[in-house]
Amino acid sequence: MAKNRYKFNPQTLTYEVMTIPFRIKFYRLLRKILIGFILASIVNLLFSFFFYTPKMYRISRDNNELLIKYNILNDKLQAATTRLEEIRHRDNNVYRPLFGSDTTNIQGVFTPYPDSKYHHLQNDLYTPLMLTTWKELDAMTRLLYLESKSLDELEDLSKNKELMAEAIPAIWPINKRNLRGNIGAFGSRRHPITGRITGHQGIDLGGHIGDPVYATGNGRVAYDNEGSRGYGKQILINHGFGYKTRYAHLNKILVTPGQYVRRGELIGELGNTGRSTGPHLHYEVIYRGMHVDPLNYFSRDMSEEEFIKIVESAQATTFETE
Repeated sequence: MAKNRYKFNPQTLTYEVMTIPFRIKFYRLLRKILIGFILASIVNLLFSFFFYTPKMYRISRDNNELLIKYNILNDKLQAATTRLEEIRHRDNNVYRPLFGSDTTNIQGVFTPYPDSKYHHLQNDLYTPLMLTTWKELDAMTRLLYLESKSLDELEDLSKNKELMAEAIPAIWPINKRNLRGNIGAFGSRRHPITGRITGHQGIDLGGHIGDPVYATGNGRVAYDNEGSRGYGKQILINHGFGYKTRYAHLNKILVTPGQYVRRGELIGELGNTGRSTGPHLHYEVIYRGMHVDPLNYFSRDMSEEEFIKIVESAQATTFETE
């Protein structure tokens, strides 16, 4: 039973029971509750600082599991990137050479993203690990995009492989039995007229005026006589797939610009027009804008022994050009 508190009344000279207003009682109760809450919070804070609560144990365990999973994911990403690099290596060094295609390249595909892209990952306990994982993922995504484009190109090339096989300049432009003298070699040589060392962008095949000249692959005649660089009467055939061939110093031209010709089709006659010192055919193979040695394509039209003999006998031309 609560004890009553008394107050002396000087007027009545008696002690009267003191009555505490409800407002005061409420404030006192609220003060006790607040003090108790503050003390409980301090005790809980001190306890959690020195001891793990069950909830903190669960959080710690979940964080450790997440860290392990991140490491496993990072390892898998690195393995996948390595595998993708191997596929890209085979693509560039095996598959594309089969179709005579250059390496696919997309500007900026290997440029890392700026750090601002990963700004949302900053100020985190696991920031280094998360940054590594995200950068690995982005790099693999860019490489995957590049390879998808490459495979699309290879698919188109594979659909046209028969057309490509027929377009590649793979035969002699003249009858081998009509060849007179040695082949004028491709590359640097001393010019027979000027005496200067110059580059020879094709080969010279000696013969007799009027000998037939054949298209070495399927294609379309680009022009039949440009008359440039002392070539005289000439034909340029665009075979597609990056290949072009030139037939210069002709006596006669038997095709017209825009005409489609097939491998082995008669297109002109060997001659001695332009800057030339004797009847011959100046023959060039141009691949993707670069002059290449036509002898490398003759190997498809002769035995290995014949090819080796032809290459060894090739020498600086005594005929013309340029």
